[in-house]
Amino acid sequence: QVQLVESGGGLVQPGGSLRLSCAASGRIFSVYSMGWYRQAPGKQRELVAVITSGGSKNYADSVKGRFAISRDNAKNIVYLQMNSLKPEDTAVYYCNANMRAWSGSQNNYWGQGTQVTVSS
Repeated sequence: QVQLVESGGGLVQPGGSLRLSCAASGRIFSVYSMGWYRQAPGKQRELVAVITSGGSKNYADSVKGRFAISRDNAKNIVYLQMNSLKPEDTAVYYCNANMRAWSGSQNNYWGQGTQVTVSS
């Protein structure tokens, strides 16, 4: 069974920082792109940042210059460093990864989500 487990969410004041982590585990043959999405109450889930296995990165315009995505390919972990947080960053953040299992199947996997709340 392949799964993603996130950690690092919480409550932070505006202007503060948080670091999210997401570890892929199970019978994984290969991990391709990894990324972070978020969903605020009453809104659709949106892409925050994505990183390919080769290290290419893309960010939503709303987080450019404040957030940084990185990954540890040896450990199958993706990180999201969030700086200068704003109240509008409040959302449930979901990890996403495109992976191929040893069974041969390739799928898009989602983590369970971690709450990030930015408030004074």
